[in-house]
Amino acid sequence: MTEITMACPEDYETIRRIYSQYIDTPITFEYELPDEITFRKRLEGFAETYPVLVAKDSGGHIIGYTYAHRIFDRKAYYPSCELTVYIDRHNTSSGVGKRLCSALLDILDEQGVRNVYSLVTIPNPASEGLHRSLGFSLIATLTDTGYKNGSLRNVGWFEKKLSCTAEPGAGIKKFSELSRATINKILSAYN
Repeated sequence: MTEITMACPEDYETIRRIYSQYIDTPITFEYELPDEITFRKRLEGFAETYPVLVAKDSGGHIIGYTYAHRIFDRKAYYPSCELTVYIDRHNTSSGVGKRLCSALLDILDEQGVRNVYSLVTIPNPASEGLHRSLGFSLIATLTDTGYKNGSLRNVGWFEKKLSCTAEPGAGIKKFSELSRATINKILSAYN
């Protein structure tokens, strides 16, 4: 059985290893794998506000991860964020991505996030299917928006509205502000 848990700094290098599996593909538009320090700082920056979650197999090995981050810099965009998910290539199509993202979405809802977006290089039937199964809708296709692996690539802009009941303008809670009991309850629903 796979366990969904919060990532800790000791997990970041394994997360980077999983990400490295996609550097030579059009799934990410990065051309080079960030070095360990840059990648760690990136995740630490995201974790200041949002959760970084990992899926571990029965042997305790990380087989996937997901996190959220701000989609735009201006403060007015506070109720929106972007979701990112990567699964170890040996574990794709196993359902772990859906469980990871579902847990993340539930936590984001508790934080007061209203809209979650995801940018997906298309075509990518597996990722497109995952997002649709999570209730995301394709709201735009950005054509020829990236150049990777010798070709211009389209990007699908997916959106999911959460059931947030927080008062508009109230801001979002940082992940660290959520109670441990709330986080444990959400994670246990996916374990």
